[in-house]
Amino acid sequence: MARVEEPRRRHGGGDDGDDKGTVVIELGSFALETAAEYCGRQRPAGDDDHSSQLSAREMEALTALCDTFLPSITMTPAKTVDPSVAAFYQTSASMAGTPQRIGRIISERLEHPKVWLIRLAFWLLSTWIGTFLFCGRKSICGRFPFFLSFPQIPLQGREQILLNWSQSYFFLLRMLFKTLKLIIPLVFFSQVDEKNENPAWKAIGYPGPDPAAADDHHHSTTKEDIYGPLCKGLIHMNLPKSIVADCLHRSRFPATICRATGTFNIKCDAVVVGSGSGGGVIAGVLAKAGYKVLVLEKGSYLARSNLSLLEGPSMDQMYLSGGLMATDDMSFVVLAGSTVGGGSTINWSASLETPQNVTKEWSDDHQLELFESKMYREAIQVVCERMGVQSQIHGGEGLNNAVLRKGCQKLGYPVHDIPRNSDPNHYCGWCNFGCKNGQKKGTSETWLVDLVDSGNGVILPGCNAVQVLHERKKGKSSTNREKATGVVFEFESYGGGSRTKITCRVESKVTIVACGALSTPPLLQRSGLKNPHIGKNLHLHPVTMAWGYFPEEEELKQKSYEGGIITAMSRVIADESTDGSYGAIIQTPSLHPGMFSGLMPWVSGSDMKRRMTRFSRTAHVFTLVRDKGSGTVGDSHSRISYRVGDSDERNLQKGVEKMLRILAAAGAEEIGTHNLGGKSINAKKASRDEFERFVKEESRRPVRGLATQLCSAHQMGSCRMGADPAASAVKETGETWEVEGLYVADSSVFPTALGVNPMVTVQAIAYCTAQSVLEHLKRKKFC
Repeated sequence: MARVEEPRRRHGGGDDGDDKGTVVIELGSFALETAAEYCGRQRPAGDDDHSSQLSAREMEALTALCDTFLPSITMTPAKTVDPSVAAFYQTSASMAGTPQRIGRIISERLEHPKVWLIRLAFWLLSTWIGTFLFCGRKSICGRFPFFLSFPQIPLQGREQILLNWSQSYFFLLRMLFKTLKLIIPLVFFSQVDEKNENPAWKAIGYPGPDPAAADDHHHSTTKEDIYGPLCKGLIHMNLPKSIVADCLHRSRFPATICRATGTFNIKCDAVVVGSGSGGGVIAGVLAKAGYKVLVLEKGSYLARSNLSLLEGPSMDQMYLSGGLMATDDMSFVVLAGSTVGGGSTINWSASLETPQNVTKEWSDDHQLELFESKMYREAIQVVCERMGVQSQIHGGEGLNNAVLRKGCQKLGYPVHDIPRNSDPNHYCGWCNFGCKNGQKKGTSETWLVDLVDSGNGVILPGCNAVQVLHERKKGKSSTNREKATGVVFEFESYGGGSRTKITCRVESKVTIVACGALSTPPLLQRSGLKNPHIGKNLHLHPVTMAWGYFPEEEELKQKSYEGGIITAMSRVIADESTDGSYGAIIQTPSLHPGMFSGLMPWVSGSDMKRRMTRFSRTAHVFTLVRDKGSGTVGDSHSRISYRVGDSDERNLQKGVEKMLRILAAAGAEEIGTHNLGGKSINAKKASRDEFERFVKEESRRPVRGLATQLCSAHQMGSCRMGADPAASAVKETGETWEVEGLYVADSSVFPTALGVNPMVTVQAIAYCTAQSVLEHLKRKKFC
């Protein structure tokens, strides 16, 4: 990094002439591009400290639990056994260092409100009396001291205990099993060593990062590929203050430093909290219109060259809470983006317009004329053109989509192509970890590039908004409404082996909150907003899956992790819906080894390893429900409460039936679901009656009460838009009812669940909201 000269300092204040307690920093000699290069750097994926803050007793129980889910198994000698498979069976979780990694995650990273119960369970299981309470007679032996702690119980007994927990009458035991069953396999199969390798990958037929992307990048020498298209607009607050001040000055953002605390006070026209599909669009539109825009992003920035495409490190770097987020009762695994570009960076490329029945419902039932207006139709067109949305598939389909398409065609179910914001030849199954070649057009490749190229905007990654600032309007004609004046944010500074949180302030004419349906409500509530609908009416698009194992064959040669993640869909359930519910759609997921293993049923350690050796040829399809059930977001994004509605459960069950038939029709040898019972059937050998009995039994199983693993990748509605403050949190313009100049622009403003991938809809609404913000700024200018 270039040598930095300490800049000269002079006393004085900002534009308002207030010079009390501030120091203005003049220009230094540091190039903005160099600061951006620093922003794009990341430590190697395997470079991590796995020391745990759990106690010795807790670690003892955790290690035993890990080795119960993934034990060391000696295979019967046979010439046909691949050495890598034999080694995989013989490797236990503790041999791979998994307990230490999980210990650190639980003690430092896991944000679930019931983490303390998990740690208490570990401590109790390390004692004989606690083990007896948790495990009953399985902890008693015929020899002194007669009572065993969990680590002392033989493997077979421990496996039976875990199965008992999964079906226990006591909800907390079921929840404990669900938590451990998710996190232990996920960490084991996604962890990497210093060489970015995992001991199981060769045995399960997984290459790790996308080999094609690695080859493409090896020949790339452009600055854009190395540092990313946003390099000139990124400012990392961890840099020395002189460099940060230099970068802000070069970008023409007035900034002062508080003499007492050494923190920044930055001025701009608009501050945008979040850089995803909502924040990215608004930031780009406002900057191109000539306004100074500052974007705060909690996540980090990863240039194309720094995308590892490794499941574990990528989830840690690019997902909210490292991808380890769930509802309060562990019924849902919840995935949300937390990186520059937000969800659009990790989106599976699906780019579906707002369904016409939804726009009509929002217009008629919620009195929101916007959604049937010419402006909204134009907004859809504008954002789709900016993202390069198209529906052609020239590169072929991966296994999951080929199976869905083949099964639907054989059964006569409707099946459609899905428009994508990527090239027709884009054949990549790693897009949920970012796009290595930039072909997927998320906001970091489109709207945020507009922001940077305009010369009117900067992006501050690694900065978490703490509070929206607002004050009572002055003047005799003012109402009781307050006006937004900016944002307080914080970032972590590293030095002397410790982390320190530094607080800064942004003064702005308008504030846009676009940090997602899980993070926007807590921010508004921390800022003093009282509207009762903030944090309520949360929708999750519940998802349940079914799987089919396809032995190697000529027609379907692909691997489960290859190809476009989501290129086909079926609306067979929605088309057949007659009960007044919203219905559901069937699509395909992206499941790399960690998430695959965490979601698949577990009945024993040997069965888990058998399933994983079939990973590359196991196809998945899922049912996504446009939910009528709803939940709440508490005082933190990790406090999510949600209950599945009756009609939603029925639609999920209908989906299970359709998915099993689709998989069997496509030629699967073995089919099953994610129900905890782990039942499956050989679809090719079973008689017609046996097959029908299996399908009916599996599709009638409850999905509530932790019986079946549910997932959510779409969260919406927690600050819903409406025509009346008594029934909504924000106006049709996106402005909050309580604070003038404070806008919300993300999926939280959806009046109801959407029913399809929300990216295009979020961008279209944000584009319309941007027009309202522009009008607001014009009024401020002429006041």
